Amino acid sequence: MPELSNRSSGFTDTVIRRMTRISNKYGAINLSQGFPDFAPPKEITDRLKDIADRGPHQYPITWGAANFREALAKKIARFVGREVDPEQELVVTCGSTEAMMSALTSVINPGDKVIIFSPFYENYGADTILTGAEPIYVSLKPPTFTFDNDELEAAFKQKPKALVLCNPSNPSGKVFTYEELKFISELAIKYDSFVITDEVYEHIVYEPNKHVYISTLPGMYERTISCSSLSKTYSITGWRLGYVYSNPRIIERVKKVHDFFTAGASAPLMEAAVTGLEFPDSYYEGLRAHYTHMRDLFTGGLKDLGFDFVSPQGAYFIMVNLENLGVTDDLLFCEWMAEYVGVAAVPGSSFFKENITNYVRFHFAKKDETLNEALNRLSKLRKLYTGK
Repeated sequence: MPELSNRSSGFTDTVIRRMTRISNKYGAINLSQGFPDFAPPKEITDRLKDIADRGPHQYPITWGAANFREALAKKIARFVGREVDPEQELVVTCGSTEAMMSALTSVINPGDKVIIFSPFYENYGADTILTGAEPIYVSLKPPTFTFDNDELEAAFKQKPKALVLCNPSNPSGKVFTYEELKFISELAIKYDSFVITDEVYEHIVYEPNKHVYISTLPGMYERTISCSSLSKTYSITGWRLGYVYSNPRIIERVKKVHDFFTAGASAPLMEAAVTGLEFPDSYYEGLRAHYTHMRDLFTGGLKDLGFDFVSPQGAYFIMVNLENLGVTDDLLFCEWMAEYVGVAAVPGSSFFKENITNYVRFHFAKKDETLNEALNRLSKLRKLYTGK
């Protein structure tokens, strides 16, 4: 029989989704895969009910329904601070997962190199390999997840075609400062590289941190490809509505690549989501307040229980260091915790290129009662695991 693909030979199933299956198996509270257990905004779901009868139900324009792109362009312009052309600067994709793959495929040739910060969302390494490129990993050093300037420039000296930047970061919760982004942008210009961003958590940032769009820095509009989605901002992770925002030269190529990947996003879901894109600024202020409350509730409980962590600056994940429990195999530990403690997390080693096996990632996009019950179960963890 013919051999299978060499590129995919080292792949496993994604650890995040595997932990959801393990969570379901044991009836654990799922703090592994990052989706909320509360409803999307009622205005959006009410609009979807109307559309169920009226439509649209057929293929939209391949790169996104016109009214959706127009609303999205206005929403991006509001926060980025420059006008956005919905015809030439936007492509709507099937989630940010496809947005990232479409962006990489549009600019990467086999044999190119791509810089990825570690720890990283597990798709980035796989996406890079699938395009035929070689990933170059640069450490974000725990517990604060800062990078070393010299290490980053050494990576750029290898002449990468692009750097992937997740900001705010999954899994670490890091929000890159203006000074860090300025340094990255200067290197990208100096060594003539693209920056491909994943900004799905752009509106989940905790005071006093601020989200800065690297595309707005001097000289970066021309070389930034911004990927994002509606999933986290409007609590609709299952709707799979993502997008790529960049300059017309790049978007023209992304349109073609996207067309052959998925043809188009869901027509009725785009129609319903227009309602969310038109929400006033007060919605985003309320979103931040809601997530700040959930973060404080969960991290306060973890602190009371004696867990070792650094509070996230953005997104809704927290990396917990379990070294003081003697954890050396985080995957086995997470499987044990789901079964015997009843709480599911993601083993940190699935995010690190380095051999780091004493972290787990929890997410806290949950109702108060869910988080309180998770903390109640975690209060028994130390005694169950160590016998002390």
